[in-house]
Amino acid sequence: MKVTNANTAQARQTKYCNAIKQALINLGHATNNDLLYELRQTYPDLSATTVHRATSRLASRGEISVAPASRDGSMRYDAKIKAHDHFLCDNCGSLMDIDVKHKLSAMLNDSICDCQITGRLVISGICKNCLI
Repeated sequence: MKVTNANTAQARQTKYCNAIKQALINLGHATNNDLLYELRQTYPDLSATTVHRATSRLASRGEISVAPASRDGSMRYDAKIKAHDHFLCDNCGSLMDIDVKHKLSAMLNDSICDCQITGRLVISGICKNCLI
């Protein structure tokens, strides 16, 4: 009979959480499938469920942030937790961190009858790689 120690389960989760955070730093933005593919190189038995639970836990704790969804609608995560805007390529779906809200706030507020913008912006277009 195998006895499971609660501390061992906690350590395992921490190991995967740390690996997910590092993978996000390396990848920039990633879906759970992207993370699973990346992490299975080191952890071949890692399950999709474990990745999903870990990203949900990390996002709820504010250790990673939720980025704009991928083209297929999958949730995408970001290691950068400070509020920022994104540029989303309509062609390839790539996502780039930008910071333009503070530069555009006055103009945008005038355009929307002095309503307040409370979220971050996602600007879409065609990235330079797709223009080539």
